[in-house]
Amino acid sequence: MEAIRKLSQFVGKTFALWAALFAFVGFMSPDAFKWVLPLVTYLLGIIMFGMGLTLSPDDFKILGQQPKAVIVGVIAQFAIMPSIAFALAKAFDLPPDIAVGVILVGSCPGGTASNVITYLAKGNVPLSVAVTSVSTLLAPVLTPAVFYVFANQWLQINAGSMFISIAQIVILPIVLGVLLHKFFRKQTDAAVEVLPLVSVVSIVLIIAAVVGASKGRIVESGALIFAVVILHNGLGYLLGFLAARVMGLPYDAQKTLAVEVGMQNSGLGVALAKLHFAALPVVAVPSAIFSVWHNISGDGESCDAKNRIGRRALFAVGILRQHGLGRVRLGRNGTQGYAGNGIHCVYAAVFAVWDLPGFGG
Repeated sequence: MEAIRKLSQFVGKTFALWAALFAFVGFMSPDAFKWVLPLVTYLLGIIMFGMGLTLSPDDFKILGQQPKAVIVGVIAQFAIMPSIAFALAKAFDLPPDIAVGVILVGSCPGGTASNVITYLAKGNVPLSVAVTSVSTLLAPVLTPAVFYVFANQWLQINAGSMFISIAQIVILPIVLGVLLHKFFRKQTDAAVEVLPLVSVVSIVLIIAAVVGASKGRIVESGALIFAVVILHNGLGYLLGFLAARVMGLPYDAQKTLAVEVGMQNSGLGVALAKLHFAALPVVAVPSAIFSVWHNISGDGESCDAKNRIGRRALFAVGILRQHGLGRVRLGRNGTQGYAGNGIHCVYAAVFAVWDLPGFGG
């Protein structure tokens, strides 16, 4: 059991690597993962069931302690990301199937990986868990509604059918997980140790299957989709942070909401695309790429600075890292360190902009 626990921890910590690897394998050998496509909704259900096993009443105590922060986070989640997606679809004049795919992932609730990234970024973890949980529980109503508002001009959207789908593949497994944990706590506490392994295996299989099924369109439009996904994710971090700042939330909550808004439950986006747009497989591709990218952008080493000048320097470092230029040493004005390759550098960019004269500095 100890070996499985260690393996689970290792796989969970290196998820971005496995996601990218399986995306590549799926692209190179598309037929190898065709068997996964009919199982996508079940795999997501397993992940949501695991989320239910880890939930407890304590996770919602912050609703009474910091209701403003939770409310701002949930509203930002369902307002900012769909709006960014819509704006990007218009700005890039995306084909209908790609536009709908981008808006679909933008309409999904926050991803559970955001809780881990919030911890690494020294944010408010209870707030992160609460916002993720509340947005997920509201998803059957808000995701179809928001998706319909922003995407109906491109394709016909059946919001009622989508409500039922989300209830079945998200809410039902979570409720079952919560009940099982309540009545069989000892057994489920042991099972929780292997949840990262189960979740990673499920997600990477989904990614490989979707990438393989859409290989033709990825060859044709992959660079465009990837660029839009990167912008979507990065702008989500930025606007999530700024929304919390404008609302007067403390600094740790600002970081937390940046993560919550920028990271999506992309697995749900894939499942909904396969269920409701099966004739247009490319609709699932933005969600699959988002799943790979937001874990890469969130899988960073600690990237810190001692003062405002250091944070501004890291703004440039973050951009360099996004272009694959490796580690960069900072050595001016007493600031020294290395740029990580993830969300911390995105944060540095956000904080640097806010510290500039005329913004928040």
